[in-house]
Amino acid sequence: MNAEKWGKLSFAVQMGNIGSEINRVIHWAEVGDEEEKKNSLWRVLELLDLTIVQRKSRELFRLREVICDLFLDKNKYKVSTKTLKEYFLNFALLANK
Repeated sequence: MNAEKWGKLSFAVQMGNIGSEINRVIHWAEVGDEEEKKNSLWRVLELLDLTIVQRKSRELFRLREVICDLFLDKNKYKVSTKTLKEYFLNFALLANK
């Protein structure tokens, strides 16, 4: 996704798309496909970085940190995949209104 096109989307749509990709990361982790999990995670981070550049929100910086911690580190924040899915579901619902 190029930055210009991504920047024209509403925040809710951006976050809904990131959430869809998060669901893919979780799915691939659950079925044990590390390569697809890695590819989806990099896509999440790419889209989140595009959003961060545009929005410059502290919450987005923290979200990126939490996602990296959950999938790449030791989950020191103790965030569950269920919580992450619920967080993004709200954006998807808002984007579909």
